[in-house]
Amino acid sequence: MQLITDEIRAALAANGQRFQSNPDFDPHPVVKLFTPDAAATWLIASAEPEDPDLLFGLCDLGVGFPELGSVLLSEIASVRGRLGLRVERDLAFKADRPISAYARASTAVRAIVA
Repeated sequence: MQLITDEIRAALAANGQRFQSNPDFDPHPVVKLFTPDAAATWLIASAEPEDPDLLFGLCDLGVGFPELGSVLLSEIASVRGRLGLRVERDLAFKADRPISAYARASTAVRAIVA
């Protein structure tokens, strides 16, 4: 499965451009990535326009400390779960609030709540 389609990549880059011109921009996550055989989850909201490998979102490696920050798509793609399964994209995920709201809710329960 392709983690980031051309359509998703375009939406992430558009959010990245909006963030560059408005640091208060609080986008909705565009894509949810997860390990099917572990507890790692990423809600990705934007990509750096000049470097589409550099993403920004809510990241949780499954250890109870979700945090907003930058992550490389190439690093996410290299992650394997306990059974060796690759990271997948949640095809049913539809964001219903900004990334900051997901971060607040996830910090309270120590796991990403989507």
